[in-house]
Amino acid sequence: MKPHLTLRRLLLALCLFFLAVPASAQGLPQFGEAPLDDLIGAMTTEEKALLLVGLGLQIDLPGLPPLDPRDAALPDPTPGAAGRTHPVERLGVPLLVLSDGPAGVRIDPIREDDDRTFYATAFPVATLLASSWDARLVEEVGAAFGREARDFGVDVLLAPGMNIHRSPLGGRNFEYYSEDPVLSGRIAAAFVRGVEGEGVGTSVKHFAANNQEWNRMQLDTRLSERALREIYLRGFEIAIREGEPMTVMSAYNRINGTYASESRDLLMTILRDEWGFDGVVMTDWFAGSDPVAQVTAGTDLIMPGNRAQAAAIAEAIESGRLSMADLDASVRRVLRLALQTPVGRGVEPSGTPDIAAGRAVSRQAATEGMVLLKNEGGALPLAEGARLALFGNGGYRLIKGGTGSGDVNVSDVIELDDALRTAGYSFDADLARTYENYIAQILEEQGPPTPFFPAPPIPEKPLDIDEITSVLDGADAAVVVLTRSSGEIADRVVADDFDLTNEEQAMLRDVSSAARAEGLPVVVVLNVGGVIESASWRPYADAILLAWQPGQDAGAAITDVLSGAVTPSGKLPMTWPMTYTDVPAAESWPGELILQEGEGPGGVVGMMAKPSQTTYTDGLFVGYRYYDAFGVEPAYPFGYGLSYTTFSLSDVALDTSGVHPTVSVTVTNTGDAPGREVVQVYVALPNGQLVHPARELRTFAKTRLLQPGDAETVRLALAPRDFTYYDTEQAAWVTPSGSYTITVGTSSRDLQKAGQVTVSEDRLVEKATPVLRPQVKITERTPADR
Repeated sequence: MKPHLTLRRLLLALCLFFLAVPASAQGLPQFGEAPLDDLIGAMTTEEKALLLVGLGLQIDLPGLPPLDPRDAALPDPTPGAAGRTHPVERLGVPLLVLSDGPAGVRIDPIREDDDRTFYATAFPVATLLASSWDARLVEEVGAAFGREARDFGVDVLLAPGMNIHRSPLGGRNFEYYSEDPVLSGRIAAAFVRGVEGEGVGTSVKHFAANNQEWNRMQLDTRLSERALREIYLRGFEIAIREGEPMTVMSAYNRINGTYASESRDLLMTILRDEWGFDGVVMTDWFAGSDPVAQVTAGTDLIMPGNRAQAAAIAEAIESGRLSMADLDASVRRVLRLALQTPVGRGVEPSGTPDIAAGRAVSRQAATEGMVLLKNEGGALPLAEGARLALFGNGGYRLIKGGTGSGDVNVSDVIELDDALRTAGYSFDADLARTYENYIAQILEEQGPPTPFFPAPPIPEKPLDIDEITSVLDGADAAVVVLTRSSGEIADRVVADDFDLTNEEQAMLRDVSSAARAEGLPVVVVLNVGGVIESASWRPYADAILLAWQPGQDAGAAITDVLSGAVTPSGKLPMTWPMTYTDVPAAESWPGELILQEGEGPGGVVGMMAKPSQTTYTDGLFVGYRYYDAFGVEPAYPFGYGLSYTTFSLSDVALDTSGVHPTVSVTVTNTGDAPGREVVQVYVALPNGQLVHPARELRTFAKTRLLQPGDAETVRLALAPRDFTYYDTEQAAWVTPSGSYTITVGTSSRDLQKAGQVTVSEDRLVEKATPVLRPQVKITERTPADR
């Protein structure tokens, strides 16, 4: 036998031997057993690069590369999840499952070769959760999310979303919490603690200044450094420091010229160096343009990913454009994430979470976040067993939540008419059949909705006055339901969305006229995901209940509040303007195209991706900061919300003897029903040359359920940062000298003075870094412009 053939056979035998022997027996370090240094040292550059790039999506879209056959062959343990990561099988590194989303686990409910169903709970939208102003409740909701995600085989839940409500037209506002960064940050931190307490990762998103859908993938958000720090980063900072999430998702847009996912100033200097974040940073799906620039900037996971991106990263190591130190740092963070997730800890998903328990939490949270905007003449709660005239499409087909990544596949939705009937209320059967037939006909004409995209609204069913009068005959009250939906991909518009349609206005006017002629109250229920104009039509209503989009048990939760089984205690997390033109962002919304002649749109499938720019001329004056400082009267102020009972605030005091100034106030239930109240503390900076809002929310708390005559003393401490502004010259959080006025109350317009804190000299409280400064001059509105 020839020697070279003998050697070849020997090598072949050795290869077959090592393929047959487990990797651990070959002396290779194994995930979960070996130190991370050993694991990283054993990985090839190609394996490292693949670890930082997702598996891609197996969907057919123009401009989207097909899934690589090697990736298509990998397991898909949770079909319908938004993304998966690459495993390193020879080292035991597992595949991670990442799933939407902000209102529940969004996965496929039906699987091939499996008789079971995998419907999840649709929880209330994020805006409703923030309206509860109850961090403990939101933590319980997060825990319910976490349990379902874990049982469905999800390792990282792509939530919470927490971008600021800069404009009521933001298409994804329902996924976000508030116009205020303190409320947003505290609620987000509570949600993170709840989910991650169940062993599932979260992804705080979209970092940062991603406040609209319009051309989001190539939009350059131009804003001042101070507005960025005080408004658009502050909530994220609170969520990171108080919640300690496992991951952060960067935004699509540019910030002052640089893509968020490619900005080392954002992802390393601010997020990691200043705030101490040590988790994984992932991109939003298809975000950015350069995977090497993303990794260099501090991005650890590019989603949904493709092998071309991994190849580009490996080539950049070879060429020296990307350092092995940066690559290894990202690999380490991804491996550390994997160790914390259910799959990394060896948790086997049951596939059968306790959906009933999740729905119970969802229903309770929904009732706690509904806001009573108006209630004259005791129109609410409804009398037990009352006969109702139920008008509006929403009375028979509610909207549980928004669309896109914030949607959830559910087994059913409890409709309002069914829930009211179960609670002992009755209706006109002919009207109910008319609405049901009308809605069914419109849905048939529209055809199946396009997955992920917002479905077209169902036009409000026309009503003539004779029909209204007939239905009201024998009724005890009229209930009118208005609905709105929005979602990913598109922003809302003013006509027939923010403003009511002509049909809705006519319905309200005619129902109100006919009902009042009979001496009947008119109750309006708003099943909406965001702000709508209300000043023009609220005189038609005796009571207005803002129910938001309350999840799949929507009808039951709304009935709980309408019937008085639960006393409403929600407060607005944003200001409701009189008209859209009062919105401070309106003058620069949505922005302008900068597409050059002959240039085409970019990004994935050209979607939302025309080069554009928007300038935040409203600066610091977002929401109530604008209305209060500029003296503009809102329809309903930030923090506002009524109850079926009344409360008094007494013994208001400010104690400055301790380490932190502490506000105390006694809240007493002076009415006839049990209820809860929210205490809000605001701080006003000293008057002087510094431009600043009239007052800013600094802390808040919600009382326990107080019985009539019961009282609770609430104490809230203020931290050093609560007395600062961001000084761009010093790149620091500074407390200027002067007198600070502390107020406490139940909305930004219903406050009483708690006291003053006097600072004798300027103080530098926390040093930062001068980064993300605008490259062009930003002209911002100030109160002096009034």
